Amino acid sequence: MAAGGVWTSTAPDTGRAPCADGSGCVVELLWRDRRSEHEAATGRWIGERLAALLGFEYGGVHADGVRYDAPPLFVPDVTLLASDARELGITGPHALLGGVVPHEFVATKTITHPLVDGARAKPDGWSDALGLALDEVTLPGFAAFSVEDVGRAARTLLDQGLPARIKRADGIGGLGQSVATDRKSLEAALAHLDPHSLARVGAVVELNLKPVKTYSIGTVAVGPHRIAYFGMQRLTRSRSGVAVYGGSSLACIRGDLNDLLATLEDEAERRVLRCAIRYDAEVSHAYPAFFASRRNYDVALGVDPSGVPRTGVLEQSWRVGGATPAEILALEAMHRDPLLSRVHVSTHEFHELVDPPLGAQVSFRGDDPNVGPMTKYAMLDAQDDAHGR
Repeated sequence: MAAGGVWTSTAPDTGRAPCADGSGCVVELLWRDRRSEHEAATGRWIGERLAALLGFEYGGVHADGVRYDAPPLFVPDVTLLASDARELGITGPHALLGGVVPHEFVATKTITHPLVDGARAKPDGWSDALGLALDEVTLPGFAAFSVEDVGRAARTLLDQGLPARIKRADGIGGLGQSVATDRKSLEAALAHLDPHSLARVGAVVELNLKPVKTYSIGTVAVGPHRIAYFGMQRLTRSRSGVAVYGGSSLACIRGDLNDLLATLEDEAERRVLRCAIRYDAEVSHAYPAFFASRRNYDVALGVDPSGVPRTGVLEQSWRVGGATPAEILALEAMHRDPLLSRVHVSTHEFHELVDPPLGAQVSFRGDDPNVGPMTKYAMLDAQDDAHGR
């Protein structure tokens, strides 16, 4: 951390300070309680490629003990709290690949919805106005911070004939979710909830769409580089047979989300993107202390049980995620060719050992002690220059 203005790190003692040449430094910030081997390998891959893109040195993992010549660029594995960011000397989005929020729950999907009427639990700093402001760009649903409130929220949807998807706020990649279609299945879902986790970050109870497409929309800004992208997620099967995140395919351009909107012709896609733009703006309005250099939004497009089309933001991510290796490849391609106007990139995750295709950038391939055999890689799929070639 920054102690008296001195930048420090716990990189291994190699006889010299990391990033000692003063040219700049990228360091990982590892704050999650548990980290799988494949996540650690992907984090190193991101840190090393980002450092090379910026012309910086990769300084390994940050912690107390080793001095830097200049403030490093942090790559956190979580969205940071504002108080922790201040301790690290992070004062704006230029200082990290990720985001900073004023309260822990703001980094989770719970902010997507208002509290259920008569909610018994409400965290300090909660914005009642945000959930109401997001009503037009989200699915019908509620946030809840107790088992009782989750039950009341789900029954409110069930009474309207709507199946309720219950999502733990700390769930990642589709894990920690269940669907209640009646009172019996709701009781089973409630029995698996952790009251302590709920009190800390909450849960989301919202309309379950089936079938559904999930879009990935986002922006990344590091150093002089800025991209915006629009794409789709895919699912794969874990070793236990559960459907989990399997990768993303992204079309990237230079600029921000409004620049991206001007490139879309399909009205359904424009509606999806407008939802993300509105969501991003409303969060910034509700929590002015929030900032991020990496902003990713999952937006659902599907139909409800009565056949009515529904579009809505499911959640946000303001930290490195499953699509980040593809984002790095897009940034690299744009950096190599100043005339490049659009690039198509993708990430791929398999819970088995597969042979990556020619040109794949592999971040992990091996037997992870926690999840079993796994293969993860990113691809530069296609690119167009300024003349559309």
